[in-house]
Amino acid sequence: MITRRRTTPERPERPERHAERLRLRQWTEADLDPLAEMDADPEVMRYIGDGSPGTRERTAAALARTRACWDERGYGLFAAEETATGELIGWVGLAVPAYLPEIMPAVEIGWRLRRRSWGRGYATEAAWEVLAFAFDAVGLERVVSVCHVDNHASARVIAKLGLAHDRTTRVPAHGQPVQVWSLTRAEYRASA
Repeated sequence: MITRRRTTPERPERPERHAERLRLRQWTEADLDPLAEMDADPEVMRYIGDGSPGTRERTAAALARTRACWDERGYGLFAAEETATGELIGWVGLAVPAYLPEIMPAVEIGWRLRRRSWGRGYATEAAWEVLAFAFDAVGLERVVSVCHVDNHASARVIAKLGLAHDRTTRVPAHGQPVQVWSLTRAEYRASA
């Protein structure tokens, strides 16, 4: 079941989360250029959608949709920045995976980090915070994660988070093979 997050004075509409080395915050206009640079990297985009690098225009449109999701649903993608440097390293958050109708209704946890931030444990660290947000603040009963079958790095993060393999399928729009993983709130609480 997907529920809208209940807001109270203790739970601001646009929350911020903190992990050990990361600040998960809302987006600013200054984030567009570093985000567009990340999305233009062919290695970063290798397993995203049809695998083509993004353009600045596509990134700007995605950023606008991300902001709108926070307003509509009470959750979305957080900008992820290194606490020590204040540098944007990518995003981690929650989205509705409408591109994969067979698993709907669902909310997906996902991430995209700049290449120089790979291999440092940032995705796992931030995703743990987002799972806590999803189950405790938003009130979701279940989350999924979807990754390309060849994206072994993301599959390792997903496994560390405790999600279980649900199925292997193809994205209708471009035919890419993906694995779907899932975790319920009860499973999350039992593992935490």
